[in-house]
Amino acid sequence: MKRILILGGGISKERQISLQTANQVNKILKKKFKTAICEPNNSLLKNIKKFKPNVVFNALHGRFGEDGFIQSILERLKMKYTHSGVLSSFLAMNKILSKEIFNKNKILTPKYLKFIFTDNNYKSKNIIKLLEKKLNFPVVIKPINEGSSVDVFICTKKNILKNLKKLRKYNEIIIEKYIGGREIQVAILGNKKLGAIELKPKRKFYDYAAKYNAKAMTEHIIPVKIENKYLNNVLNIALKAHKILKCKGVTRSDFKFYKNKFYLLEINTQPGMTKLSLVPEIAAHKGISFFKLLEWIIKDASINR
Repeated sequence: MKRILILGGGISKERQISLQTANQVNKILKKKFKTAICEPNNSLLKNIKKFKPNVVFNALHGRFGEDGFIQSILERLKMKYTHSGVLSSFLAMNKILSKEIFNKNKILTPKYLKFIFTDNNYKSKNIIKLLEKKLNFPVVIKPINEGSSVDVFICTKKNILKNLKKLRKYNEIIIEKYIGGREIQVAILGNKKLGAIELKPKRKFYDYAAKYNAKAMTEHIIPVKIENKYLNNVLNIALKAHKILKCKGVTRSDFKFYKNKFYLLEINTQPGMTKLSLVPEIAAHKGISFFKLLEWIIKDASINR
């Protein structure tokens, strides 16, 4: 019987979501595999030696789990693991670097600038003038390397300074032009265009609560009600982004569809596998059960990713 060690928890701001993913994955996989959930802490090496897994299933989200850090450790240990490798994880997690790559490859993404905090620059009204000139309001401010819409704010001229203050704990952030329109997300499995789903949040946008709290009542629309030419377009863009970053396994790309154009916001190399997660829902619509999806991910596991 194959032994699957599931990495879950961690120290990122997405710890609770990671634990939900790990528990859900464990619940499904233990029907066929010998499984265990493990924290990526100081006991990781000891637990790997004790459990002797055939595959490590990476259910971590956010920093240290999704940014190439844990991947580099698993590569060093020559331990087969799931999802993307060191470099692709690092590039996808860093919103500045990934946007630079998207732009170079003619993938439309919202205009942006990097904002580096100094002692008082986030309090100055000069930033309002700069943003008005470079991007125009409204804008979105967010950390460069967090996921799950952690610390993301849509800002107007009135609240930009107040919201910048909330992100002062980061040395630098990304500020990008807010794009209205429809929220469409696409799943890629290997080199296969798995499908798309549209989200209609009751909240201002598809934020952390909209993603993970059932009470937020986000509407999931599948199949997406859109002309085939546009659907094929967004599927092709997602696959292109997956390939240019050299991603492996499963990814989910987040888009805005505005005035018949798709804007790629980001690509997620560790999409959630909770009860509200989108990739299992897209897979189910294509006739792929949760178990079959996880089984594919495990079979795809390797080193040198």
